[in-house]
Amino acid sequence: MRDEKFDEKDMEKRDEKDEKDSYEKWRRDPLSAVTWAVILIWAGLALLAENVGILGQFTRRFADTPGLQFLEGLTAWSIILIGAGLILLIAILVRMAVPAYRGPVTGTLFLALLLIGLGLGNVLGWNIVWPLILIGFGLSVLLRGLWRER
Repeated sequence: MRDEKFDEKDMEKRDEKDEKDSYEKWRRDPLSAVTWAVILIWAGLALLAENVGILGQFTRRFADTPGLQFLEGLTAWSIILIGAGLILLIAILVRMAVPAYRGPVTGTLFLALLLIGLGLGNVLGWNIVWPLILIGFGLSVLLRGLWRER
């Protein structure tokens, strides 16, 4: 009986510590919270632009411009995915540039490239997008190897 009470108290202390650790982790890394908040705002703006017709006007205006014909195929979801990928890339740059936010970026980079690829896939074609994703990921591995702290 005595061991059960001790185990329960131990478990409670451990749970409290885990809660504090996750809260402290969030407090030390507000960049992730800001990044995902901006992605949600971006998604809302893109959907709103499509619903009120602004997106259609934008794509029709640039459809006749040489070199920008691919914009005609953009949908709200394409814009959301491309924008989310670009926002994640900006967060990666901030994470690499600001020592207080430094941390692993490989997973975020992979997600960013995947989102951009999914957004551009129906517009440019997968035969172009997937090689570009592989090139981007390869460059990131190369740069990580060159910039690695020794």
